[in-house]
This record gives sequence, structure tokens and C-alpha cells, in this order.
Amino acid sequence: MLDTPRTELELEKINRLLDSHSTLMDAYQQLESIILGLFDAERMSIFQRRRQSQDLSARFKTGSETREIKVPISPQSIAGYVALAQLPLLIANPYNSEELSSIHPRLRFEDKFDKSSSFTTRNILCVPILNSGVLLGVLQVINKRKGDFSDSDLQIAQDLAKIIGNKFRYELGGTQQPFQFLVHNNLISDSELKKVTESSKDNRQLIQRLVSEQRISEDQIGQALSIHYQVPFLTFNPDKYHLYQSDSKLNSSYLKRNLVAVIADVSDNPIVLMSEPNNAALLMEIESALGIESYEICVALPNAVLQYLGEGGGGGSAPGAMDDILDEIGTSSEVQDDSQEEMSDDAPAVVRLVSRILHDAKRLNASDIHVDPEKNGPTRVRMRVDGVCRDITQVPASHHSAVIARIKIMSNLNIAEKRVPQDGKIAVRMSGQLVEVRVATIPTVAGEGVVMRILASGGAMPMEKMNLSPRNMAMLKEMIKKPHGIILVVGPTGSGKTTTLHAVLGDLNTADKKIWTAEDPVEITQPGLQQVQVNAKIGFTFANALRAFLRADPDIILIGEMRDKETAQAGIEASLTGHLVLSTLHTNSAPETITRLLDLGLDPVNFSDACVGILAQRLIRTICPNCKEPHVPSEDDIAFIKRQYGQEFLDEINLDDIQLYHGKGCDECGDTGYKGRTGVHELLTMTPGLRSLVYKEASVHDMKAQAMTDGMRTLTQDGIYKVLKGDTDIAQLQIISGAE
Repeated sequence: MLDTPRTELELEKINRLLDSHSTLMDAYQQLESIILGLFDAERMSIFQRRRQSQDLSARFKTGSETREIKVPISPQSIAGYVALAQLPLLIANPYNSEELSSIHPRLRFEDKFDKSSSFTTRNILCVPILNSGVLLGVLQVINKRKGDFSDSDLQIAQDLAKIIGNKFRYELGGTQQPFQFLVHNNLISDSELKKVTESSKDNRQLIQRLVSEQRISEDQIGQALSIHYQVPFLTFNPDKYHLYQSDSKLNSSYLKRNLVAVIADVSDNPIVLMSEPNNAALLMEIESALGIESYEICVALPNAVLQYLGEGGGGGSAPGAMDDILDEIGTSSEVQDDSQEEMSDDAPAVVRLVSRILHDAKRLNASDIHVDPEKNGPTRVRMRVDGVCRDITQVPASHHSAVIARIKIMSNLNIAEKRVPQDGKIAVRMSGQLVEVRVATIPTVAGEGVVMRILASGGAMPMEKMNLSPRNMAMLKEMIKKPHGIILVVGPTGSGKTTTLHAVLGDLNTADKKIWTAEDPVEITQPGLQQVQVNAKIGFTFANALRAFLRADPDIILIGEMRDKETAQAGIEASLTGHLVLSTLHTNSAPETITRLLDLGLDPVNFSDACVGILAQRLIRTICPNCKEPHVPSEDDIAFIKRQYGQEFLDEINLDDIQLYHGKGCDECGDTGYKGRTGVHELLTMTPGLRSLVYKEASVHDMKAQAMTDGMRTLTQDGIYKVLKGDTDIAQLQIISGAE
């Protein structure tokens, strides 16, 4: 144990040393020898937090190496974890993974620095350098010469970190209080700031008063917060940033209460936006819930955080609230009744209304928007969310024509032609993302109706997120390893077939494979694929695209849909000549697909030889995670599960003490109890037994029985697996079993 009087003398000596030098860099050479002597250690590093990026930089370190060390503020390193948690650590052996995982499951020791030199790290003492509750850096002392670092060493290190923290604060031009920079720049006097601070109940009210009473701009306040908290400042900019999409359990009420938004830039790099980024406990909760390894931390004013979370007005390019726009339209329609003139399609309220409808659809994650005219009544605007249509709002009948005309202008359609259906597209930027909307107008007896399909945007979903059962995942992984053959994904429109195919392609997409895709339209893009948009109007069909691909040296070909015998025949031929072909078909089940293709006139022998497997799927609604509640199943529920799964297969599922779930209904899910959808799957593998039945053109019933003997489980059986897993409920399963 160190001698306390000696320690106090050494700390005082360090204090005087720092006072006598203008920067830490100037003092470091002398400081290093004192600190190493104080702890009887071999090496030390002082990591400095870099304000414009979420990492630490060790500019000052012991040893002959002069290169800069950078580590992220995350559990991926010991210094990074100490910075994130703002807690001190004593590590007896950094190479002991059990010791590290007991501190944090993802804590790792960066041994690359040891590997690049002859130095070996034996033990570590690491403490955060804080000032006014703000993280400024990390002090790390390595390899105590005799024994391990003690609790006494830890206390000395924390006292030392306080001294260095004071020096760091001044060196980095920081401030002791969040708004002290405003005083330094003569934007407000010290006494005025004190008066405003004391009379405000929280920072949100304080900022409002600084803006309204002191005429200080939000940018100046943001700069003050950035300097104090040592992180970048962000304003509300929906064209550049959007809410980060993840599977985290962070609900909006929690985020709003803590004034935190998790956003992402156009490259989908996550950013944790906080009004008070020095709250280490809150940051650790969010980091744990997100489960991501790298992200940036930024500060924002409270109203900007709430705007990203959908409160406090749109700002930027987002249109106003729907109620305000409809109030404005209501006022204008009263004026219109007197003048008997139609509302113009470029009227500001109509432009904003159409923009608001599109933004609301994106926010609700709707797949389709329906603008339905009614005879002698207002126009209904409905959206299909999670496969179910939902009434959103009503537009006065007087504005129907103007709204339709506005949509037609945006999609380059003929606004004068109202007698025939028209098709077009809109490309609109929402929340920083370019979204493509397919538009179809249809004349009805009540006027023109419009259906807008919001096309999926972004990259491919990983196969692991498809929610396949372990059996189906293993079978599908084996299938896609085949060098040639044809794999079909089947199901009705909107059952996620394209998403599944791109997930499979994402797994197959390696540098040694040449992959061509023909799609209508190209919704999901992936680097490394050669993707082609077919156009039937000019004769560029799926069959023509497939023939062109065969001249382009492919390994794998994706054909968007086998709509006719010509395309199906070309796909079979391509698979038999050494290519892996993926495609879709609109059939209800996997065995039924075989008879459908044979009915088209395909040769049974060629098809059975070419076919590797068929995946049938549906999308069913999942229980809202925010209001999910367990319940004990009734006898009817158990009987339904047993009947639908089949007595001969019941040993595959455990029905002892089962617990089912349902959604109670909350604001998050619009009181429906459901949020999001997941897939249920039926995977048929072409086995010798099934192949012989295909040769004979056997019935669907016989082929289904053979496929189930070979390991296939039906859509309903897979749905039961998802019910028992807690993803969905029996009500959703009954929809599938009724349709099967």
C-alpha cells in the first residue's frame, strides 16, 4: 500500500506542474515519470475524447512508438468501456475473457498493440477523466511492477483524474456550465444567465427563454452545448437524417421522456441524439437496447429531439399537421361554396395535404395508400398497414379533383384524361430517404380513385432476420449451395417473395459469383448484383431478359416472376445448363406449384430434374412488443393447435405448460395489439420419392403427403410454431389455416 503523505505530495507536485505549463503536451514528459513512479508501473496513456467523433485518441503514451492510438467509445475496448460507462476499472488479466465478460458481455481487450511490439500487457488500471459531469478522456496505467493494482491505487487514480480533468477542460476550450460559452462571447451577462437559470424549471424552458427573451439564436445555444459536452451539435434536418430502424425495445414514450432520439444519416450510420449527453447511465441503457457496436453521440436542443420523434411540428421539408391542413381546406371550401369555383391543384393547402399523406404513410410503414371517392360524401384516405386497411382521414368532396390532379402531376400523368386508368411513378424524399411510389388511377362512378404503392427501399434483409424455423433455415441453406437448379418462392401478391429472394441473394452474393436479376420493378438494390428492369411495353420481357443473361456468363439468375410458359420453359432450360435460377410464382402452396407448372405444359421429367425446392410463404401480423401480454391457453386453443398441427407430428412441439400471448392495444400499435409482420413458410425439397410422383403427374394430395414424409411442414404448422414462440396469436393463425 502506498504511503498516504507521499501520495499527497506527489499529487500536489502534479497540480503545480500542470499549473506551470500552458498545455498538457508541454507538461507530459515530466508528468509521465511522476505518475509511473506513483503507481510503480511500466506504461501509461491519456486518451483524449475527440469532440467531432465518437472515439478516444491517445496522443500521449509511454514507449518509443509515436503513432496515435484511437479506440471507439464502446465496450469493444477497455478504455472505450470506461468512457462509455464513466466507471473506473481494475483488470487483473486483460487476456482473461471470463473476467472481461463479467464486466460487460461485449468487452474486449485490444491486443493488437501487444502483437505489434514485444510489450505484453499484464494488468490495467483505467479511470474516466471527468469535469462538471462531462467525459473529457481516460487515464490508463499498465503493468504494476509488483503484484496487481489495489483499491488504494484506484482511489489515487481517481484523484489524479480530477486534477487532469481541470487541466483538460481549459486546454480544450471547454466550459464549467452548459451555457457558459454564451457569457464568454458576450451574448448574455453572467448575472442575467444566473437569473434566467434560477427562474427556469428545466433546460427546455431555459433554452426557450434564452431564445425568446435574450434573442440568442438556437445555433449559438447549440455551439455552447457542443463545447460544454464535447460532442457535435445537430439541428433538425429531415433531409439529411432520419429515425434509425432497428429491432430495439426502445418505445417512443421512453425516448420522449428522456429527450433521446436514435437517428441515422443517409448512409444509415446510427447517431444517438441527446439533450444531455453526459448522462452515462441513460447512454448505457440505450447502447444495450440497440445492440449496435458503433454509433456517434451528438447533442441537440430538446425541441429538435422531439421533432425527430414526430412531435413539435415537422420543420424542414416536412409538411404541417394533418388537422391544420384540413382546417385550412375547410375554411377555403366555405369560400368556394360562394364562388362555385373548383380548388386549384397547385393551391398551397392541396400541395401540403398530398405531401402530408405521403409522409404519414412512410411514418406508419404503410404499403399502400387508397384515395377513394364517395358519391355525395367526403373522399376517404385509407392506408394498408401490416396488411390491413386503416381509415386515416377524410378530404372534403370539393377538394377531391384537386388532390387527384396534384397526384397525377407528381407522377407525370395526363390530368385531362379522366375516363381510362393510368399508371405512373413518384420519386419523393422522405426523412432523408428517396422513396419510390407507384401510382394507379382508376375511374369510378363517384370520380377518379387513386392507389399508391410505396415500394420497398434499401438493401436486402439478412437471412437470419427472415424468422425461418431452424428446420427450414437448415434446409434452405443446403438448397442454395447447389451449383445449378431452380428454386421457387411462391405466394400471393404482397407475401414478401421479393424480400425473401433478395435475402437469399444476399447470402449468395460473393466476389466469385456473377449474379443477374430481372425484376419489375427493381425495389431492393444490392452492390455486386447486375439488376435489370424489364419493360413489357417495348417487348423486353422476363423471357427475353433471361435469354440475354445466358449470354452474359452468369452463375446465378433471378427472374422476378414466371408469368407464362415461355418464361418458365426458359428458366428450366437455364437451370439444366448449369445455372442456379431463382424465381417467384403466384400459387397458394408448395405442392400446388408443381401441378400449376405442369399444367402450363412443362415437361415433368425436365422440371423434376431442375427443381431444387419450393418455398411457399405468407405474411402474418405480429404482436405489438409494447403491449404484449401472456395468457393461459383455453381448451379450445389447445384443441385447435393439436388438430391443425396433426396428431402424427405432435411430438415435434412441446404442449406442456405452454403460454400464449396477445396484444392488449396501445398508442404504439394504434390500439390494434399488432405491430409489424413476419413470415410463415412451407419448404418443399425435391427428393427421389417426390421426383417419381412428378414423373407420374400425381395429384396434389399425394405430392403433399410425400413432401411431409420428406420433412416439409405446412404453412399452418409453421404458423403454430410462431404462435408457440410468441410472435403472433391464434387469431392470425386462423386466417392462414382458413386460406390454406
